[in-house]
Amino acid sequence: MIRLKFTYFANKFGKNKHFIDKTNTLVKSNLLCLINVRQYSCKYNICSNKDLHVPVMAQEVLTYMAPSPGKTYIDMTFGAGGHATKLLEHSPDIKIFALDRDPLAYECAKQLSQRYPGQVIPLLGKFSELPQLLESYNIKESSIDGILFDFGCSSMQFDTASRGFSLSKDGPLDMRMDGLRCPKQLTAADVLERATEEDLIHIIKVYGQEKCAKKIARAIIDARYMFRKLETTKELAQLIESTLDGEIRRDSLGRFSHNATKTFQALRIFVNNELNEINYGILLAQVYLKLSGCLITISFHSLEDTIVKRHISGNITDNVANTVALKYAHYGKTFDKNEFERLTKIPWKMIHKHVLTPTAEEIETNPRSRSAKLRAIMKVK
Repeated sequence: MIRLKFTYFANKFGKNKHFIDKTNTLVKSNLLCLINVRQYSCKYNICSNKDLHVPVMAQEVLTYMAPSPGKTYIDMTFGAGGHATKLLEHSPDIKIFALDRDPLAYECAKQLSQRYPGQVIPLLGKFSELPQLLESYNIKESSIDGILFDFGCSSMQFDTASRGFSLSKDGPLDMRMDGLRCPKQLTAADVLERATEEDLIHIIKVYGQEKCAKKIARAIIDARYMFRKLETTKELAQLIESTLDGEIRRDSLGRFSHNATKTFQALRIFVNNELNEINYGILLAQVYLKLSGCLITISFHSLEDTIVKRHISGNITDNVANTVALKYAHYGKTFDKNEFERLTKIPWKMIHKHVLTPTAEEIETNPRSRSAKLRAIMKVK
């Protein structure tokens, strides 16, 4: 299971983490994150740029969320507020809890709350911290009309070199979505410096789906022996490029793709515990949504989408999405009664038949949307 893999790495590196037990009760974090987020926002000073973030598949979100006056929603990945703003403009008399783990996004949410007083409630934290954050607002189970997830990094994270997410902008190998909020959290540079070769292979292969994981991990270890500490995005990108010299990769649109893209993705997912957080988030959505409430997920790579699909199909064990798909057809073998009963009690129902992807026109105007997959599901129990 994905959670077990991360747990192994996290224990090895002494990383702090959260878990949800079998009754979906969140264990409170023992890590106190102290930072003045207003100073953080002033340091980067990009929150006011409205062109930084173009919300992906915004029309589809409006169609399936169908916001109407008096309803309450949670935007679990507020970012620069693109989707939340669209919802507010479509239906003025709604309330949105705007959650994000990034202090800069939290500042953006506070700015939007000034434009829509009483309608936008900014929340700073991860998916797994949602229960504590909602507690002070007296939000009960089965009381939310719609929840939206837009997984991955926001445009302002990619476009800020000092955050360390982008290949095209040289900056420190940080990659923490929480920014400076949790100073004790490991950075990507810390992982590259401390992880064993075996650990690096697993991280790059599992989270990046990189076929050359062994070769890249070996190059990183060799760099240590040469007393070369990898501290910037440019240094890591150049190392991987030289390691895979001669290999040309292209994306789904046939455009050139950097050889380090998958390794950067792997480090980002590992540093931020993203897959576990997605799993926790969907569990919490099931708790807080009303019956017939809508959950919309927008994923950008197969690892994210796989977790969503496992939850939709009921393929979870001990609240964790299984890594192997269930066998629905047994080809003449006796169908297990317990398995059948479990499959018929799935709490989700797809609102549309097939996964939705961006139109050609949207991809042309917003290339970052090209790999997006949208799923809209309804809570049925």
